[in-house]
Amino acid sequence: MEYVYKVRDSQGNVREAVAQAESPAILRTRLSARGLDVLDIRERGGFTTADIVARLNRILDSFEQVSLKDMVVFSRQFSAMVSSGVAMLRTLSIIVDQCPNKRLKNALDDIRRSVESGLSLSDAMARQVGIFDRLYIAIVRAGETGGILSDVLKRLADYLEYKEKLNQKVRAAMVYPSVVLLIAVGVFWAMLTFVLPVFQGLFKNIGGELPLYTQFLIALSEAVRSIYMVFFLIACGIGAYFLRRYYRTEVGRLQIDGMILSLPLFGDLIRKVAIARFSRTFGTLIRAGVPMLNALDVVKDTAGNAVVAKGIDQIYDEVRQGGTISKPMSRNQIFPPMVTQMIAVGEETGRLDDMLSKIADFYDMEVENSVEQLTSMLEPIMVVGIGGVVGSVVVGMYLPIFTVINQLR
Repeated sequence: MEYVYKVRDSQGNVREAVAQAESPAILRTRLSARGLDVLDIRERGGFTTADIVARLNRILDSFEQVSLKDMVVFSRQFSAMVSSGVAMLRTLSIIVDQCPNKRLKNALDDIRRSVESGLSLSDAMARQVGIFDRLYIAIVRAGETGGILSDVLKRLADYLEYKEKLNQKVRAAMVYPSVVLLIAVGVFWAMLTFVLPVFQGLFKNIGGELPLYTQFLIALSEAVRSIYMVFFLIACGIGAYFLRRYYRTEVGRLQIDGMILSLPLFGDLIRKVAIARFSRTFGTLIRAGVPMLNALDVVKDTAGNAVVAKGIDQIYDEVRQGGTISKPMSRNQIFPPMVTQMIAVGEETGRLDDMLSKIADFYDMEVENSVEQLTSMLEPIMVVGIGGVVGSVVVGMYLPIFTVINQLR
């Protein structure tokens, strides 16, 4: 139901607004928790222009992206206020009032109303699809069960910060070659489209037979400027669409992710990123008190690679039957022997979460070193590649000139 309420704030200002609640008593409790003096609450009927505008604004806000940084700020604020003894409803009200992201603001407002109606925090978060993932919900549920909600929220913020840094490292490794490759293709296309046709007119005036390589470049230039280029681009778009559809299938995802892991330069980096993400996520869940099987089920969804997810699924089946984690890992080539041995030691000593954190720290450094090495290797390769692309066209343009000079001699 929607209610019109009139309140007085701490500064003595009286204001009137509209809010949704299950009953007037729940709305009164919510407003009092925000430190407001409730003067009047009455039911509201019918739709007005303001209602329609508010609903449209809420729909538009749902398209705004919630970044990892927004989630980190929310988790740290929530953890700090709960650990300071502030009631959960009042904490949610304060965070909602100052949240800059409108989509997250609306989601937290819905969570506040759900908690007021009697739902647990984790169940209320589970209703917000696309904002709180399974890992976040599982850790919050474990914190509620163990009475350590503020601690697990702090660990969640640390984990999300780590995830953002890891994503930045991967983007740093991928962005540079992508940009250089795009520039090389653009330069090659511009020379074929605009520069070579000018020289083609000169070649016709000169007369004589052109070198085969120059003839090939001219034919390629004409193809780029013809209608066949449009057909080629359409065919590439259709091929990319069907490849994406195939990637969404279980078999296609396994094959393509396996090919990615076998790439000569990027495969090893992606493998290290997957191991670092698995170790950090698994260790965070175990340390938060999430049961082993539930933790493995959540980690499988956050692996980021189907081949790694399949290996985690095999570990899940082994643990469910009473086995250990290290035994199925030793049979999988995805996990290096060092990882398997450290996890085995962690299982024997009962300090599995510490070992997983050490593995994650080690592979974080490995990822950083790999990114630096990859960048240093790609820089000269890309420079030579662009030079070769430009030089190949220049050579093709000047070969007829050299031929004419030899004929004049």
